[in-house]
Amino acid sequence: MKKKTLFFTCCLLFAIKGSCQEKISLPSLAPEKEFENILSRKIAGDSLSTGFVIWIKKEVKSHKHLRHSETIYFIEGEGIMKMGETSITMKAGDYLFIPAGTVHSLKVTSSTPVKVLSVQSPEFNGDDRVFSE
Repeated sequence: MKKKTLFFTCCLLFAIKGSCQEKISLPSLAPEKEFENILSRKIAGDSLSTGFVIWIKKEVKSHKHLRHSETIYFIEGEGIMKMGETSITMKAGDYLFIPAGTVHSLKVTSSTPVKVLSVQSPEFNGDDRVFSE
């Protein structure tokens, strides 16, 4: 577990250093405005990857990314991630890699919103997100 945390922290620091040149305390980040279900804040990015902090109150509908892989690290809250037909219970401290083309969704199960760090590679601009029916 310590190796995963160290690796993830190094990747995060590299992404942040490469773009915003500032230290960000992820646990202390709070939403800057009210939101109904999902609020996303870009924290770093370049042509190789984009990092977001995302708050989710209810769910993320089933979707896939055509060209992007996504790495998710749970900072707060709990939920059930579906990847294809597999359901995975996730909580603060958990890490998940989602390969490009993999259908995935999230159902929040905690009384508080889920807060995640999402790193997408390559650079993410939203044009390859395809929602499932």
